Amino acid sequence: MAEKMDKQEEINEAQAAAEETPETTEQVPAESEALKRQLEEAQAQASEFKDNWLRSQAEFQNYRKRVERDNDSFKASAKGEIFKKVLPVLDDLERALQNRPADDAWASGIELVARKFQSILEMEGVKRIEAQGAAFDPNVHEAISHEPSDEVESGHVIEVVQNGYVLGERVIRPALVRVAQ
Repeated sequence: MAEKMDKQEEINEAQAAAEETPETTEQVPAESEALKRQLEEAQAQASEFKDNWLRSQAEFQNYRKRVERDNDSFKASAKGEIFKKVLPVLDDLERALQNRPADDAWASGIELVARKFQSILEMEGVKRIEAQGAAFDPNVHEAISHEPSDEVESGHVIEVVQNGYVLGERVIRPALVRVAQ
């Protein structure tokens, strides 16, 4: 009878296992679907994080370029302001040379100083605005008078009263000119 009981228990266990098997097979697709959803969500989140990281990198590169450009602009502006303060000294030297006595050693020394000063400005990127005879351009010239002239075409510079200078593309000081009518 003990054998019969053992056989009955085995049968009961087999039936119980058979009944559980359909539930287990139903659970596998459900778990698989849940895992697939989690994987898709994780991949979408990873893609979003990657996109955000790439945007942050691009924004940082743009920021760095903007800061470099602003620093360069600030340096050029500061440099221009310094040159603007020094240019009257060069003007005075040039006026002194225009009224110098002939064959004077002292005047030759002043001329040497003026040339050296001009070469230093040129090495730093400061260039004189060539205005004599050029068409009047309000961006680089400042007219102090309009005069009739037979020698110069109307709207062109007759005479440069004070030289103008540019640093790169930026006008440090416009040229003061007399313009033909």
